[in-house]
Amino acid sequence: MQEQKGKIRALCISEARGTVKQAVPKVTLLKDYGIEGDAHAGNWHRQVSLLAEEQVVAFNQRIAASKAGIAPAVAGTFGENILLSGLDLRNLPVGSILKAGTVVLKLSQIGKECHSHCQIFHRVGDCIMPREGVFATVEQGGILTTGMDITVELPSPNAPLRAAVMTLSDKGSVGQRVDTSGPQAAKMLAQAGYEVVEQVLLPDVQGKIERELKRLADSWQVDLFIPTGGTGMSPRDVTPEATLAVATRNVPGIAEAIRAGSMAITKRAMLSRGVSVLRHSTLIVNLPGSKKAVEEALEMVLPTLEHGIRLAKGTDGECGRT
Repeated sequence: MQEQKGKIRALCISEARGTVKQAVPKVTLLKDYGIEGDAHAGNWHRQVSLLAEEQVVAFNQRIAASKAGIAPAVAGTFGENILLSGLDLRNLPVGSILKAGTVVLKLSQIGKECHSHCQIFHRVGDCIMPREGVFATVEQGGILTTGMDITVELPSPNAPLRAAVMTLSDKGSVGQRVDTSGPQAAKMLAQAGYEVVEQVLLPDVQGKIERELKRLADSWQVDLFIPTGGTGMSPRDVTPEATLAVATRNVPGIAEAIRAGSMAITKRAMLSRGVSVLRHSTLIVNLPGSKKAVEEALEMVLPTLEHGIRLAKGTDGECGRT
């Protein structure tokens, strides 16, 4: 595989959130934390933000062509810590390793949802960071300076698969019921070798479910997403509708297998409306909302899912038999 190489064009920090980042000649990165002195550093998954210089150039060309008299964007305008050139950041897979000097970064998120528009958006009606920016954690610290080369190593095709679990429960989301189905799903996934990157608890609200499905499938690029609950016939059960709304391809056999296997346990399994789909290369499988039902369903399908997921990712061979 040909090595991908870029160059660091600028390094930027801000001492307080909500303030513009300023360019500095060098920064110190701390393992599992981020850039020393930067307000966005901390024990979370977006310790360092990166943006391609080519996207800033394209943005400036657009505002120049508009003749709106807007000042061009400079390093730090969009809140990035590292501005670099020569790498197509937006199309790197999550899990990619970026190295510069002794510093090792691991790509953790592609883009982000913009909840409150930044100053640049209010000035020109656009901000490229939510679309084009990427985020990373610091795997190994060190010092970065402007002008350093930065290289990329793509994730191994055999790397552990990444999963997320989401429980849908009106009562659980407000603390009126203890969630046992989500933790059971996470436990079984971890035992099967998956890296469970997030567990979410939400009310049965279709819009919120859709946003979370998109966030973890698109920005976090999880390989397997397990929503539990909301698959019945109650008016509040909208998990299948939310799942189908974000799907790019249908994978009905998994949901059918769960229903067929569950029929041997309880005839009420026929009332389940759970679906199984792909959103790009993320497999989403709806499960019932009880701990027992989650355990039974995953025992039925979990041994087969990895092969399907790797087929969707293009890292496994065909499943036909001779």
